[in-house]
Amino acid sequence: MRKIVITGSNGLLGQKLVKLFLSKPEYQIHALSRGENRLHNKKGYTYYSIDLLNREALLHTLGQIQPEIIIHTAAMTNVDACEQQQGECDAMNIEVVSNILAFCKNRNIYLLHLSTDFIFDGTKGTFYNESDLACPVNHYGWSKLKSEQLIEEAKIDAAILRTILVYGLVDQNDRSNIVLWVKNSLENKKDIHVVTDQLRMPTYAEDLAFACWLAVEARAKGVFNVSSNELMSIYEIALSIADAFGLDKKLIHPVETNELNLPAARPLSTGFDLNKSVAEINLPSYSFTERLQVFKSQLDRI
Repeated sequence: MRKIVITGSNGLLGQKLVKLFLSKPEYQIHALSRGENRLHNKKGYTYYSIDLLNREALLHTLGQIQPEIIIHTAAMTNVDACEQQQGECDAMNIEVVSNILAFCKNRNIYLLHLSTDFIFDGTKGTFYNESDLACPVNHYGWSKLKSEQLIEEAKIDAAILRTILVYGLVDQNDRSNIVLWVKNSLENKKDIHVVTDQLRMPTYAEDLAFACWLAVEARAKGVFNVSSNELMSIYEIALSIADAFGLDKKLIHPVETNELNLPAARPLSTGFDLNKSVAEINLPSYSFTERLQVFKSQLDRI
C-alpha cells in the first residue's frame, strides 16, 4: 500500500480527499489536522491531531509515518485576516511548507501542494495560464506565491494545483463558502451586497479532490490550473445560486469592490486557462452551473 499524508484533513478539501482516497484500496491514509477529527467516518485511516506550526512535532510525525506522498492542503486562507495578521499568515503558508520540504529532501516523496488564483493581480484581461507572471495584490497571495517558489527551488518531485473559490460541504456543516453564504442569507431573507467587478471560476470541492488524485496517479510535475470552465462575476454567481435554490434574487444588491473598504485588495478577473490540466492530467471540464446542480442534489440528501 502507498502511504499518503493529507494535511488539513478537517478542512473542506482535506475531508474530500480523505473520503476519495478511502475508495482507493491501494492507499494507506494518514490524516493530519488541528484538534479533534471532524470527519463523521473515523474508520479506515489514521488521524493525527497536530499543530503543523510545531516544526518538531510535524517532522516527528512524518518520520513515524514515512509517507510516499504528501498532499498539503492546510493553509491560512482568510484573505483579510492574512492582511491583518501577516506573521501568522507567513508561519502557516510559508514556514510550514519550508518544513515539509525539509522532510522531503533526499527522500523519494511526491508532494502535491495547493495554491490559488490570488497570486495574480487580475489585470491580464484574458485567462491566466500556468506560466503567466505572478503579481499578488495582497499578503495572502504573496504568501502562497512564496510557498510556490520554495517548492520550485527545492527541486523535488512535486506539483502545484492552483484553484479558485472552492465551495462544498464539510461533514459538520459549520464552514461557509460563496454558495452556502448566498443560500443561507437568502433563505433567512437577508439583503446581501455582492461585487460585480470581480470575476471568478468557482471550483466544486469534490472536483478539486479528484484533480488531486489525477495528479498523484500521474505523478504529475509542475503547475496546473484547476477550476470550473465558466468565468462569471461574483454577482452573477450569486444570481445563479438564487436561481438554483429558488430564492429571491431581489435580496442581492450589486456593488463594486471599492465600495466595500476591505482590509485586503482583491484581484479583479482571475479566470484560468485549463488546457494544460485537461491535456496532461485528464482534468474533466465542467461549468459552475452544472456543478452547482450536483451540489444542490448533495444538500437535498441531507
